[in-house]
Amino acid sequence: MPAAPNPGFGKKEFLMTTTRDMTTGSPLARILAFCGPLLLGSLFQQCYNLADSILVGRLLGVNAFAAVGSTGALNFLILGFAQGCCAGFAIPVAQSFGAGDGAGVRSRSGQMLWLGAGMTALIMLISTLWTDDILRLTNTPAEIFDDAFRYIFIVLMGVGATMLYNLGAAVLRALGDSQTPLHFLIIAVIVNVLLDLLLMGGLGLGVEGAAWATVVSQLAAGAACLVYIRRRVPALRLRRGDARPDLRRMGAIAAVGVPMGLQFSITAVGTILVQSAVNSLGSDSVAAVSAGSRVNGVVTAPLDAAGMAMATFCGQNLGAARPDRIRQGMRAMTVVCFVFCGVAFLLNYFAGAAVATLFLDASELAILEQVKRFLVTVGGAYPLLALLLLLRNSLQGMGFSVQAMSAGAAELLARSLVALGLTGRMGYTAVCLSGPAAWLLAVAVLLVLYHAAIRRVSAVRMPLLLPAPAVRLPERK
Repeated sequence: MPAAPNPGFGKKEFLMTTTRDMTTGSPLARILAFCGPLLLGSLFQQCYNLADSILVGRLLGVNAFAAVGSTGALNFLILGFAQGCCAGFAIPVAQSFGAGDGAGVRSRSGQMLWLGAGMTALIMLISTLWTDDILRLTNTPAEIFDDAFRYIFIVLMGVGATMLYNLGAAVLRALGDSQTPLHFLIIAVIVNVLLDLLLMGGLGLGVEGAAWATVVSQLAAGAACLVYIRRRVPALRLRRGDARPDLRRMGAIAAVGVPMGLQFSITAVGTILVQSAVNSLGSDSVAAVSAGSRVNGVVTAPLDAAGMAMATFCGQNLGAARPDRIRQGMRAMTVVCFVFCGVAFLLNYFAGAAVATLFLDASELAILEQVKRFLVTVGGAYPLLALLLLLRNSLQGMGFSVQAMSAGAAELLARSLVALGLTGRMGYTAVCLSGPAAWLLAVAVLLVLYHAAIRRVSAVRMPLLLPAPAVRLPERK
């Protein structure tokens, strides 16, 4: 988001793009309208994973599929941290937007660039030094270790492309624009599939081809996002000085974003421990959990979208000092999500294993039976997952990122105790139960934290997380 010579913008220019003000109107209608593109985006994000999985499984075989699947937890640990940080960095931008503070939107967006660059350098360093060690610690089976290492190393070294897209998408969503990031993600998915076919099928690059396809497609989405912001979003055209490094402002933004990133990483540590337990059961179980997790990711995409929408909704309404709307939005979305959970469970029960045949051969009956057990078990606990995502994202949107992160510690504890403590006795069943157990304990913690946060923001007019700049836009009606 480079600086532009635009001397400034007023209220009309501030709202002339596809931004959405979520501080007025029906809370449910506003959230659902914002959710639509987020849902499609989440589904297309899952298509990223599915495209790799389907093509790897079909073109390279079950061992290559298991190798890519075995890196899922590590991928979530590191790239999930980056994505969580990007989403968190944008929360102060959403609060500035809700308050009608144009100067704050620009200055906080400028500081996000420096934080993103630092995060990229850190992740590349970690990838260089410890990828091999982490794969060994998670008991990655010897027959798939080399493929797993080559795949994840390339993906992590290309984290700059991932950061570019996620920073751009996060700041657009903070302004209420959930449609534009979706358009660029669709482009990325198409590029990813075409490159998979070319690099794996045509050039025979194996799992390395799948990794390069992912990196290049993310780079294409990020570059498109950057060009769009430069040309079409006046609110984000930085003035001279907006991108000048300011350690105080960067620190305040990082105080919101880093806990969100750590929340993802804490969850991922638990997933890595579960992956370690799965790996100890053999490559068939690895393939089953990999397939089940991909189906589960698609089925629960609406819940992820609802959570992301609540973060922006709460951020904007906190900036507008409307805690009453936060409560209304939470109640309405809880009902909507619970209805969806019933439908999702039925999908898992009747069609989950069939969907898994997209990347597993239909003759792998034993593996497909394990896939169904996994999906039915986690599907029965979807209401807990819905509450977890709504509560956690709402807390983060209100600026209580550290408190939300503490629930992640509870989730890690439960997941670890079940997966590592019971796998020896219960085998694959313990792996299936580890997720629901984690969601249950996390929700118990989040309910207490959420109600405390609502009481706090209702008692006083909460200030923005960063000092307000001297220049403010006129109050929006």
